[in-house]
Amino acid sequence: MCSMVLSMYFSYDEKETEYLKSKCKKLAFIIDEIGHIEREADKDLFSAVVHHIVAQQISTKAQATIWQRIETSLGAVNADTILSVKAEGLRALGVSYRKAEYIMDFANKVKNGVFNLDAILQKTDEDAIRELSSLKGVGVWTAEMLLLFCMQRKNIFSYDDLAIQRGIRMVYHHKKITRPLFEKYRKRFSPYCSVASLYFWAVSGGAIKGMKDYAPVLPKKEGKKNVASKKTIKV
Repeated sequence: MCSMVLSMYFSYDEKETEYLKSKCKKLAFIIDEIGHIEREADKDLFSAVVHHIVAQQISTKAQATIWQRIETSLGAVNADTILSVKAEGLRALGVSYRKAEYIMDFANKVKNGVFNLDAILQKTDEDAIRELSSLKGVGVWTAEMLLLFCMQRKNIFSYDDLAIQRGIRMVYHHKKITRPLFEKYRKRFSPYCSVASLYFWAVSGGAIKGMKDYAPVLPKKEGKKNVASKKTIKV
């Protein structure tokens, strides 16, 4: 369980936003224009891992439908309930064969004590990301989102999130976000990169009218698909 999570939304206040505003006038404008963002958070790490695996590479509508089936069928989503339905039961609910195998592997590791969820909560960001991304079906980006939206770590800034990159391009008028440039912004916004991420996601999603993406327009076959966040932003 993410027992440290007291709210259904990612928790931050003026301490974080005032710090970010002091570091960057452009981000200060964005924060003032958008105001406080209510971003839904997960309260349970086990179910959050399962949910992220289910949601990979399918539409928002499809993942919501499948997740609702899982919650309705299992009630509580934990290692015991997952193992009770087995992979066949998950596939009957709409989970793909490979994802069902990933979820079963995760449930078995938690049940057998091979993967300790409580211990993950006590680890540094780097170590927690490393251990979570060692799970089948969980990459670095997924691990980072778990730290941000379940463990509510305050300094997560995902280079692999194309929507964050898009938001940065829109705010700072960059044509391309290289790794060194991204790391410059990480250093600037640390230790509250997670809060900065909320605002870049909002900008990327069109929260401020008139802002545009400065990336060169590519032919459709060469374009990249932005990473779609699974959470709803309320501003």
